Amino acid sequence: MKYEQLEVWQRSFSLSVRIYRLFSESRDFGFKDQICRSGLSVPSNIAEGMERESDREKARFLSIAKGSIGELKTQIMIAEEIQYISSNESSVLASECEQISKMLGSFIKTLRKKY
Repeated sequence: MKYEQLEVWQRSFSLSVRIYRLFSESRDFGFKDQICRSGLSVPSNIAEGMERESDREKARFLSIAKGSIGELKTQIMIAEEIQYISSNESSVLASECEQISKMLGSFIKTLRKKY
């Protein structure tokens, strides 16, 4: 299966695009750079992992993606707290982060059972 067909990749890709668009006008370049990098890291690491040969390597990159989704969720919460985004927007984005994290966790467990 191609990584582009994985629901977890599709959802993380969409989330990354949404983050980029949401912060495109932000003048806080440090924050904008950091939150966009976190968002970009998730689908990128899923893609890189799925292109690897072994299940161990795949699980390692998915684990990195899982760490990045936690980082992204934290930055979304900070963005709400400093009023860069609304509480409604934050809630929707954080919920999507949680779902992606759960999907990655399940995928990692499945891969680890194989080795």
